[in-house]
Amino acid sequence: MIDLHTHSIFSDGELTPAELARRFEVTGYRVLAITDHGDQSNIDLIIPRLVAFCEELNRLEGIRLIPGVELTHVRPEAIPALVSRSRKLGARLVVVHGETMVEPVAPRTNRMAIESAVDILAHPGLITEEEVLLAKERSVYLELTLRKGHSLTNGHVAKLAHKIGTPMLLNSDTHAPGDIWPVSRLHEIVVGAGLTEGDYQTMLRNADSIARRCLP
Repeated sequence: MIDLHTHSIFSDGELTPAELARRFEVTGYRVLAITDHGDQSNIDLIIPRLVAFCEELNRLEGIRLIPGVELTHVRPEAIPALVSRSRKLGARLVVVHGETMVEPVAPRTNRMAIESAVDILAHPGLITEEEVLLAKERSVYLELTLRKGHSLTNGHVAKLAHKIGTPMLLNSDTHAPGDIWPVSRLHEIVVGAGLTEGDYQTMLRNADSIARRCLP
């Protein structure tokens, strides 16, 4: 199992990167991306530290780690430069915090993230059909999420992405130990969003494809 959207104490998570990795490993995960919240003020602090940590643990046996970032609540016009800067700092996976219904994310964040060809657009809320089509063209993965609040629009995202053929992923957006779901129950989130077990298997393959690209 693979999760490509999690948070540690480097942003608003409750766990150190080591404990986060360990808890996911014993739950049955084999690959984990740590994608702490970042903006212009902190990406030069958190990304290099996550890169160093992931490189050290990846030399050992066990869960494989991907250093990433979730660009969060940044002005839409700043997203392209921050995506480029994050990759230069060593982020192997760049996520953008989409226009969830439960937070005051700036309008046009979804669109700018897709145009910037980020890897994953997280919890994109009431994303438009035009944006979903553009995500397919730019090979940007749309996220279904386990995160409370953000998951309110999973059905909307799933319906449009399935109609258009835009690739989807399932991630936890973990901030605390209680956010780590049992592997045996993850498919329920996908089915609950109106998709099928077959769609769930496709999402697993999508996550594997990204992990293979991001891991050394």
